[in-house]
Amino acid sequence: MSAPPLTDIDLRHLGRCVELAAEALADGDEPFGSVLVDSSGAVRFADRNRVRDGDATQHPEFAIARWAAAHLTPAERAASTVYTSGEHCPMCAAAHGWVGLGRIVYAASTAQLSDWLAEWGIAPGPVAPLPIQQVAPGVPVAGPAPEFEAELRALHARSRGISSAQR
Repeated sequence: MSAPPLTDIDLRHLGRCVELAAEALADGDEPFGSVLVDSSGAVRFADRNRVRDGDATQHPEFAIARWAAAHLTPAERAASTVYTSGEHCPMCAAAHGWVGLGRIVYAASTAQLSDWLAEWGIAPGPVAPLPIQQVAPGVPVAGPAPEFEAELRALHARSRGISSAQR
């Protein structure tokens, strides 16, 4: 069964995630950004990757899980949505599941990023690129959003020193 199509609200929040990813890249970090939206549609927390100083756990999705555990009730967490520029890695998907957050909507999938890296001759990272539902099977997931593919591909290419001719 396929996920329902993304709404205009989903796309607006994903657009903010892509902006955060671009901010991360401009600050010397990997291009990922995420926002936590409550059931009323209010953005409760937003962050971007902060791994450049050597702590590879400083992903925005992981920060959202920690923030939500400290500031939201279990019911509020379950009713929230996490929007993110890239599908959660296994660490972040596990944190999401353990904290009991609701739906995840991503702009680019793990499979897309893996394909881009392989195309550019870049070795995969140290953690298996598993889809969210393989790590946290009960979490509702939607994505990718084709509207953001070209922009995210370009951000990831720039973050890895890939020239525009190689993209």
